[in-house]
Amino acid sequence: MTSDATVEDVLTLSFSYIKELESKLRELEKQLSEEADQHELELILKRYSHLQEQFITLDGYEIEEWLGFIISIFNLKELINRPFNVLSGGQKTVVKLAAVILKKPDILLLDEPTNHLDVKTLEWFEGYLTKYKGTVVIISHDRYFLDRVATKTVILERGFGSVFNGNYSYSLKEQERLLLLEFEEYKTQQKKVEAMKAAIKRYREWGARGDNEKFFKKAKELEKRLEKIDIITKPNLEKKYVPVSFSGERSGNDVLILEDFCLNLERKPLFNQAQLQVYVKDRICLMGDNGTGKSSLIKAIMGELDFSGKVTLNPSAKIGYISQEICFNDNKSTILEEFKREYICTESEARSILAKYYFFKDDVFKRVGSISGGEKVLLKLALLMQNEVNFLILDEPTNHIDIETRELLEEVLLDYKGTLFFISHDRYFINKIATRIVHINEKKMLNFSGKF
Repeated sequence: MTSDATVEDVLTLSFSYIKELESKLRELEKQLSEEADQHELELILKRYSHLQEQFITLDGYEIEEWLGFIISIFNLKELINRPFNVLSGGQKTVVKLAAVILKKPDILLLDEPTNHLDVKTLEWFEGYLTKYKGTVVIISHDRYFLDRVATKTVILERGFGSVFNGNYSYSLKEQERLLLLEFEEYKTQQKKVEAMKAAIKRYREWGARGDNEKFFKKAKELEKRLEKIDIITKPNLEKKYVPVSFSGERSGNDVLILEDFCLNLERKPLFNQAQLQVYVKDRICLMGDNGTGKSSLIKAIMGELDFSGKVTLNPSAKIGYISQEICFNDNKSTILEEFKREYICTESEARSILAKYYFFKDDVFKRVGSISGGEKVLLKLALLMQNEVNFLILDEPTNHIDIETRELLEEVLLDYKGTLFFISHDRYFINKIATRIVHINEKKMLNFSGKF
């Protein structure tokens, strides 16, 4: 693929062989219309028939329709003629996923395929995978997605893989059942070990009192049996939990009001006379198809984009913001240095606070440019916790973080006493956190009470 290849080139690369066949068929059709010799006509016709059979087997006649459908489903119409190399990372991921699906391979290997898909596309994709005739292997932290499509779940922990013949929720129940079973085995073994230790102690005491070698031998035999026992490590039944929550003064009742809000981006109108009211203690999820202006709306609220209309932020509202792409002042600085740069405190105080967010010992010396997505979210949370924010704005906070960190984030947000306004396509996360959905449709904002 050349450096100036367009999105269409990337998508149709899957059909290069079929396109060659089609070109050969067109050439043979031309020869058939021009050839007069009967023997040559029969040879050309025979070759044409053979190639046409291949073309039909490869669904050649359905290619254009299938390509148009996938372009529509993945919202690629506006990108189709753009150079692939100028696209954002998220857009490239979506194009690559669409290209893989276009191939209809026997085996699909998908690494976090849902990160940049809107809910509408996600639901189609789930339906497609459940009917897929081939084998699908997925790496994903999207719990709702896994519940919909997975028939077997492999959990990787500490270098070992545990296989569960069911979806994500089934694997959770099985893990809990096996953990409790292991804990019962641990308790039973501990009783046995303690009983053996007590018996050894008694035999030694009796041997010493009566100067009887038999008791010492029995004690020695028990000690040897005890040494051979494979001791079960005590299972950890406690989940990780960040033992702090956002704090701050309560804001006024009307936290944020948008009136006749209009916003254009690159001459494209995103909002036209839109209205929005955010009230104290709301937990609002902002949803909409890709390209409808969700992140742009937040940037406008944060003063990063020009708009028309009226945006009123309550004077008592103190905003804490985590963007979709978390950046720090200097990627070469350590976690400890970054924390102390934004929050003035001693090293001892900083390390004590960071430990609450699972940055222990030498973890604080990791470079912020190389830490995982989950660690970036936790570090950002650690910094925000030190400020008394009462209006928290999050843009796709669960992207690029593992399930364990998502659960930590959910616990923190459920404890949060302020107002929450967030963008997310993570339906599991939305159902757990949101109390109201604001859906962007036709450049307006529609309100729905409740969860996804």
